Amino acid sequence: MPVSGRPRAPRGDDSDGKTSGGTAERNGRFSSSLRAGLAILNCFSAEHPVLGIANLADELSMSRSTTHRYASTLVALGYLEQDQARRYRLAPRVVDVGMSVLDSMALRGKAREHLLELREQTGRTVSLAVLDGADVRYIDRLRGWRRGQHAVDLNLGVGARVPANCSAMGKVLMANLPDSERDRLVAGLDLARRGPKSITSKKALRSELDQVREDGWAIGDEELAPGVRTIAAPVMNREGEVVAAIGMPVPAEAFTREELLEVLGEPLKAAVQRLSAAL
Repeated sequence: MPVSGRPRAPRGDDSDGKTSGGTAERNGRFSSSLRAGLAILNCFSAEHPVLGIANLADELSMSRSTTHRYASTLVALGYLEQDQARRYRLAPRVVDVGMSVLDSMALRGKAREHLLELREQTGRTVSLAVLDGADVRYIDRLRGWRRGQHAVDLNLGVGARVPANCSAMGKVLMANLPDSERDRLVAGLDLARRGPKSITSKKALRSELDQVREDGWAIGDEELAPGVRTIAAPVMNREGEVVAAIGMPVPAEAFTREELLEVLGEPLKAAVQRLSAAL
């Protein structure tokens, strides 16, 4: 059964080494295994919703044993399902990934004007992030121009991920989870030290999250990296659910915690309120 027009994986290649092609391949940062797994997912379509190992192997020019190994891994991870005839179809988790991307893109579009206004008011870098497992994922980031700002931006851009427990935005997002979900998340965290004041005790983190939920904002005080303080506040949808956070990093030498809240707290609060109303 031909399923043409989709990217092919190299025949029998299940390594994570270098292959010919683009820059990532040449410098060794390219995963052939990941490419093969994504190529398998790309074989499925409305015209071909169910495929067997022979179909997949022929389409991708891989051996059947290698194709079966990748397909079995995708089943174990929840991205494929197998029927009684040992054929494969996409599992609902693939839809969840696609919807997450679409939701993030829609949120980013609605937030952009409010982020721009906040940056113009303050001259500081402004970030929009969502919770992604135990991390926060940046879905927009507008860089500021104030003195010392570049150094504390840590070269983070759209798509970057940082541990939620080390981030003011992460603490805002975790604090507003349902209690049972928050407890499960905190219980599974590895509280490695990232900055000089990283919270490394789960008891202390739970106490901090309780305070963040009560205050309605969070401050990251050199928890992610030395010399970086960050203030963040939650963005809510019309049902009152926290769906994202806006954060602003500043040089620690320029602001005490109290000054950070005094100078940037009101503009930040106004921005999240405007965005929340727009949602």
